[in-house]
Amino acid sequence: MKITREIKTAILVIASILLFIWGYSFLKGRDLFTNYKTFFVEYKSVEGLATSAPVTLNGLVIGKVTSITIDEKTGVLLVQLQLKTDFPISRSSTASIYEPGFIGGKQIAIVPNFEDKTLAVDGQKLQGSVKLGLTDKVGDQLAPLQEKLEKLLGSTEKLISGLNNVLDQKGQQDLKLTLAELSKTIEQFHKVSVSVNALLDSNKTQINSTVANLNKLSGNFSKISDSLNKADLGKSVRNLNATLAKVDGIMTNLSSGKGSMGKLLNDEAFYQNIKNSTKELELLLQDVRLYPTRYVNISVFGKKNKPYVGPGKDTISTVKN
Repeated sequence: MKITREIKTAILVIASILLFIWGYSFLKGRDLFTNYKTFFVEYKSVEGLATSAPVTLNGLVIGKVTSITIDEKTGVLLVQLQLKTDFPISRSSTASIYEPGFIGGKQIAIVPNFEDKTLAVDGQKLQGSVKLGLTDKVGDQLAPLQEKLEKLLGSTEKLISGLNNVLDQKGQQDLKLTLAELSKTIEQFHKVSVSVNALLDSNKTQINSTVANLNKLSGNFSKISDSLNKADLGKSVRNLNATLAKVDGIMTNLSSGKGSMGKLLNDEAFYQNIKNSTKELELLLQDVRLYPTRYVNISVFGKKNKPYVGPGKDTISTVKN
């Protein structure tokens, strides 16, 4: 079959028209051979969002913003999204405007709701939200800081005004005198420190000998402590406690009248008997001293003994009385 010139011309014209349409769509960012989904989102403010801004899903670019129109009556902005993805997007998903960085412009992030199993259809409206960007967050943080800084500057200005009022000519003179006196005081301290250093240098030998004596003294104390430790003070204290316990027992027996010493201390009759016996012994010894012949009779030539004559008076009683 022979193709005529007219058919070739018609085919060329149709191919050119199709190529022009495809090129125009490609330049606008739409591929004719790709299946797209179109969604709409309403915002009160798009926060600087521009046409052709990327649309992301968990950081992955899945589409772009194709158009932004405004309603003349309500002022609501209608944003058209063109998505190229097979990811299931539910009806309750949210299209949030956010700022990825300081340099990049605004973008839209699709936040899917996995609990909603009803999928959104082509041409449906999604819920819109606006997320504060880094610039807005920094601005929110800087706003109270700026307020505090303004208050601080105001307080500083008041302080400077107060200082200017206080530091008049007389106040300045007083301040100069105070600084001069302070300088003299520091100079005196410097002289004192120099004198102290000279004194320490001149008495360095005595100081060293004193420190050496202290070291010897500490060594002697250490030896004494070692000796006391080796002397077993615990054993000595235990022996002393045992001795004191025995003495306490003896004193208790004496107080209770046990034994001869206890009876002597506590029994009045025993004491009187001892006293009487002592007195009688004293009388006997006195009588032996005065009249020995009464008890010992020595006769060399057979002389007869004189009869015993008792004393007329008790000499011991006389002496005692």
